[in-house]
Amino acid sequence: MYICSTNPTIMKTHGARIAYLRKQAQLSQEELAQQLGLVRTTLAVMETNKRKITIEELQKFAAYFQLSLDELVDEQFPNTLPSPVPKKKSATIRMHIPAPSLSKMEQVVLYVLQQCAGKPNVGETALYKLLYFSDFNYYEQYEEHLSGASYKKLQHGPVPKELKALLMQMQAEGKIKMLQTNYFNYPQTRYLPLVEVDLRQLKASETHTIDQVIQHLAHFTASELSDYSHQDIPWKATKIGEDIDYELAFYREAPFSVRQYTPTHDLPNP
Repeated sequence: MYICSTNPTIMKTHGARIAYLRKQAQLSQEELAQQLGLVRTTLAVMETNKRKITIEELQKFAAYFQLSLDELVDEQFPNTLPSPVPKKKSATIRMHIPAPSLSKMEQVVLYVLQQCAGKPNVGETALYKLLYFSDFNYYEQYEEHLSGASYKKLQHGPVPKELKALLMQMQAEGKIKMLQTNYFNYPQTRYLPLVEVDLRQLKASETHTIDQVIQHLAHFTASELSDYSHQDIPWKATKIGEDIDYELAFYREAPFSVRQYTPTHDLPNP
């Protein structure tokens, strides 16, 4: 874990965090701005919190400093950084980072929350797992991404890397409400939808897949869902802390596999 020698104060604003990372990497504002395709004045107002930083921009900063989005927005930043911030060369590098469709992911989250609004067991952890099975089931069935989220293998199961920051943005925009509750005497974070999902952004096959996942799994507790996800091949075949490859969905076995594969038969002897 990376701990600054001066025992850094926990930083609450995104701008202060970006400034901290830039200074640790020994970059000037001009150098970092050039490497990210920004002008220096834009970076300056970001760092001083005079301009809101979008989630897409946060993704670029996180990727540049080799962090996940969750690590960048973690409440205990910078004390939770996994390793020293890498120093970057001063050569100009234009960042071309493939990002998921955050608008699409937002609609998927709203759809799941609306469908599970009456289920008190569906807190943040359960939401993560329902999204994971929706995404990987859809990819196995149709060979296309549903939400576009990427998942990391953590101790308690797969976690969508972009979701925490997206939930924070949705909350700030008044699209969801976060509640701190208790479920069977365990602390639970729940999200309630405050706006309607835009079904124009979701295919019928996508909502059908999500509905099936909710029907089969939404009655599980968070602990049960975590244990269940640990038996899925994509999770089992990935090392802790690494991204889970969607292609591993094609190696699933019952009861996780959702695709009807054509059986292969040996040719008869001539």
